Amino acid sequence: MGSPYFRFKQFTVWHDRCAMKVGTDGVLLGAWAGQGRPGKILDVGTGSGLVALMLAQRFPEAQVTGIDSDPEAAAQARENFAGSPWPQRLRAAHLSLQEFCRDTAATAAARRFDLVVSNPPFYDTSLTSPDPLRTAARHTGGLTHEELLLLSAGLLSDTGVFSLIVPSESEKSILRLADRSRLHLHRLTRVYSKPSSRPRRILATFGRQQIPNPLEDTLTLTDTDGTRSPGHTRLTRDFYLEY
Repeated sequence: MGSPYFRFKQFTVWHDRCAMKVGTDGVLLGAWAGQGRPGKILDVGTGSGLVALMLAQRFPEAQVTGIDSDPEAAAQARENFAGSPWPQRLRAAHLSLQEFCRDTAATAAARRFDLVVSNPPFYDTSLTSPDPLRTAARHTGGLTHEELLLLSAGLLSDTGVFSLIVPSESEKSILRLADRSRLHLHRLTRVYSKPSSRPRRILATFGRQQIPNPLEDTLTLTDTDGTRSPGHTRLTRDFYLEY
């Protein structure tokens, strides 16, 4: 059994009550997503709160909300937020994205975000895990990729952006679904495990505004000798303890 927590430079993430543990995908998204000075951030499917915590560290003026449909995950995220250096700027709620969007207690203006992020369920169709919580975390089930993009688009401010990480085989479908949601590609990073391998993930950012030349680049996680690559090191150096 793994450790019930993961310690970063400025905060600790307890994840023993979450179906999906702290992993590379969440760290990559938290270190990569966003730029400038977003004032309001929403993390969809926050789990342990890892990505929300990373964004709170990176953007010291931002108010960050994490939502999750799993009550145990939402409760653990709330505890991780309370134990962080930024409890006043972090909020966790036990809500699905659909429920969050239907919440009539918030005005339309109050529900506009400068940055929406998600490390979403990976698979629309595939064999499910015998663990129902892990299945819910890994498979789209109650939130399809189409719903994720469409609902997230409706939560963006005029200049807001939506960022996510998905398996590379989902690239074409995500780009197609974004177009249906009237979201335009701003940035795309293809993530490789090692040199000469196939891409394993994509990091993508979309916005309401169309830009003439979306940035496309690559990130290789390890060098041929298995050590963390310079690009991976630069991206995550503010978080991992060994730096």
